[in-house]
Amino acid sequence: MRQVSRIVLLDPDDRILLLHGFEPGRPTETWWFTPGGGLEGAESREEAARRELAEETGITDVVLGPVLWKRRCAFPFDGRRWEQDEWYYLGRTERTATHTGGQTDLERRSVSGLRWWTSEELSASHETVYPTRLAELLRTLLDDGPPDAPVLLETERV
Repeated sequence: MRQVSRIVLLDPDDRILLLHGFEPGRPTETWWFTPGGGLEGAESREEAARRELAEETGITDVVLGPVLWKRRCAFPFDGRRWEQDEWYYLGRTERTATHTGGQTDLERRSVSGLRWWTSEELSASHETVYPTRLAELLRTLLDDGPPDAPVLLETERV
């Protein structure tokens, strides 16, 4: 089980930053997802969240908040099956400019861009977004604030 940290990164206008991904061998199969990735070596979940955010977006000036959600997921990607235990941290930043120069080779082969989304845009979108209830989860976060304890999301298997 791959240990993964993700960031629900919000800007001063409460927009969320999502990456646009695709299957390297099938670039027409696309989806949106939060920044983040697997832990490396002995790093903590928080350290992994910060490192992944910097690599994927160039954003290092972030205030990391609590863990909002936890979920397990399984999916095929780039010729293998991934089984992940994901923790989603709240992150806040003043910076909206991004830089993707720190992405890994796999990320360069499977990420076509980034976008800041309003809650309304996300709710109205018909594109695939992971986790699949992200629009609803974001709206609840913006309306009610972070949960007292991480919310356990349903397992997603693709």
